[in-house]
Amino acid sequence: MRDNKMDWAMPVMRMGYAGRGMTYVAIAGLSLWTIWKGGQAQGTSEALKSIETSPFGMFILVLIGVGLLCYTAWRVIDGIADLEEEGNDTKGLVARVGMVVTGLIHAAIGIAAISLVFGRNDGGGEGSRIAEFTQMIMSAPLGVWLVGAAGLATLGAGIYYLYKAWRRTYRQKLAANRFTTGWDTTLRFGVAAQGVVVSIIGGFLIYAFWTRDADQAGGMDKAFSWLQDQVYGQVLVTLLCFGLLAFALFLFVNARYRTVPRLSDPDIRSLADEFA
Repeated sequence: MRDNKMDWAMPVMRMGYAGRGMTYVAIAGLSLWTIWKGGQAQGTSEALKSIETSPFGMFILVLIGVGLLCYTAWRVIDGIADLEEEGNDTKGLVARVGMVVTGLIHAAIGIAAISLVFGRNDGGGEGSRIAEFTQMIMSAPLGVWLVGAAGLATLGAGIYYLYKAWRRTYRQKLAANRFTTGWDTTLRFGVAAQGVVVSIIGGFLIYAFWTRDADQAGGMDKAFSWLQDQVYGQVLVTLLCFGLLAFALFLFVNARYRTVPRLSDPDIRSLADEFA
C-alpha cells in the first residue's frame, strides 16, 4: 500500500543515488585519465583529493558529500521503515540491516568529502585508513572474528551484485521507459563491475582475518593495485574502470527512475515487466 506520509523520503533517495553516482564518476573517470597518462587507477580518497584541486572542486565535493549523506539517510530510513517491503522474516531482516550498514559506510565517504572542503582531512589514503580501522577492530575482544564476519558479509554482497547482474533482478525496481530499456545492457555491465570490486574487497578482509594481518585489508585502491599485478592487469583495470562508469550510470538511473513499493505509483510498469 502506498504511504503518502513518507513521500518526503523520495527526494532524499534520489539525491542519495545521485551523490553516489558522482562519487563513482570521480573514481572511474579520474582513474581512466590517470591510466591514459601512464599512471595507476585511483581509490576513493585519491579521487576526492583530485577533485579538491580541480576547478569548482570544492563545490563538487559539497555536492558529493551532501548526496552521500542523503544516501545514508535514505538507507537508514528504508531499513527501519521497510519502504521496499523486504519483510520481517530472517531474509528480510538481513536485507534491512544490510541497508543500514551500507548507508553508514557511505556516510564515512560523505564526511571525508566535506572534510576536504573545510581542510580537515588527515591526509591518509583510503587503504591506510581501512587497515588502521581493521587493526582497531582486531585489537578488541573477538575482533578478529568480527573482521572475518565482515569479510564474509562483504564477499556475500559482491556475489549478490553479480547475481543481480546475471539474473537482471535490478530491473524489478526500475521504471520501464525508452531510456532504461535502451541502456539495459550497460546497466547490467555496471552492476557486474560493482560486484567484482566488492567481492575483491571482501576477499581482502577475509585474508586479513586468515593471516591476522590488518595490512592485508584494503578498499578500492588496493583492489585496483591487486588487479594491476595480474596477467593483463592494465587491461583488467581499464575494463573495471569502464564498468564502474557504467555503475555510475546505473546509480543516476536509480536517482531518476527507481521505484519504491510503498512510495511509488503501483501502476508504474517495471523494466522487468517490459522484458518479461
